[in-house]
Amino acid sequence: VQLVESGGGLVQPGGSLRLSCAASGFTFSSYVMRWYRQAPGKDRELVALITTGGGSTDYVDSVKDRFTISRDNAKSTVYLQMNSLKPEDTAVYFCNAFRSAGITWNYWGQGTQVTVSS
Repeated sequence: VQLVESGGGLVQPGGSLRLSCAASGFTFSSYVMRWYRQAPGKDRELVALITTGGGSTDYVDSVKDRFTISRDNAKSTVYLQMNSLKPEDTAVYFCNAFRSAGITWNYWGQGTQVTVSS
């Protein structure tokens, strides 16, 4: 099982980034996909999630109307489009795959750094 994030980097306030997470080794379309982030000295925070078919999404209030989560099940990839970035969005962003069906499967990527600074 692998989840490989990419697309992080340094961006100025107000800028945009698009994160990608390429999955392999499991049935991607059967998993809810989530993006988390962790800033220095803070707990890991759920940022956004998308259901298996992509029909439903949810966001933490602080990113609503700025971030958009999407998925391409044919490519086993989930995305996070981040617009109007703020310094407080600075964190390591992690991709997560979750499935619960009697037992629970929970996979994590290694994370990608996003830094918002002028």
